[in-house]
Amino acid sequence: MKINLKANEVVIKAGNTLHISGVKESRGKLIITNQRIYFKTTGDTMESNDFEIMPHEISEVLFYNSLGFIPRGLDLKTSDGRLLRFTLKDRNNWCRLITSMN
Repeated sequence: MKINLKANEVVIKAGNTLHISGVKESRGKLIITNQRIYFKTTGDTMESNDFEIMPHEISEVLFYNSLGFIPRGLDLKTSDGRLLRFTLKDRNNWCRLITSMN
């Protein structure tokens, strides 16, 4: 997997995640750089759901529990009303990194 980094862009953290959009789930990598947050679909899926989020687009970072009791969920609310839901390990550290970008 390769992403095209912009000028002076450095990867700060990357990890496996499950992105949930409605009833659709996509496995991939969540990547935080010093300039943006990027989701890159992995696996043998023919459909690519890659996207990027700029720090100024994030209005809230919230926690949720997957399966009702496993503390692995992270929701990113954007200023345009989208809810981006991720299930990942170490959500406290991800949250700290994301909120420090603004």
